[in-house]
Amino acid sequence: MTMIFQSPFELVGRVGEQLGHSDWLTLEQQRIDQFAEATGDHQWIHVDPVRAASGPFGACIAHGYLSLSLVNLFLPQILEVRGISMGVNYGCERVRFPNVVKAGSRVRGSAQLLAVEEVKGGVQATIRVTVEIEGEERPGCVVDCISRYYPG
Repeated sequence: MTMIFQSPFELVGRVGEQLGHSDWLTLEQQRIDQFAEATGDHQWIHVDPVRAASGPFGACIAHGYLSLSLVNLFLPQILEVRGISMGVNYGCERVRFPNVVKAGSRVRGSAQLLAVEEVKGGVQATIRVTVEIEGEERPGCVVDCISRYYPG
């Protein structure tokens, strides 16, 4: 369920809160292949199921940057900030890939509000997004995303 904030200023004072989870997504081989095509990264551990089956992970794995890019899909499912003229991705702080995500795995995002500060004309929020892998203890990706919201 999406957590809704009626104004970006509602984020102030909510630091440390868990914001929730996205829906589960099955990371199919087709999506991995499409990412390889888009980025030019055709390494066999990502796109050759036969060779990858006998490789170190026993299957094809998603690119780390594919796991990271799913944050753009997950965050709007977790929180919505209303009363803005625009929101912008300001960048990322620390990014880590603690575990591989095998093709066919189910993943979802979870989010925690780490920091909020007022910036000229708006609010900057740092949100830690963890890409969880169903059935795995360690996540596939952990990233601190920085978003700016401008009231409208």
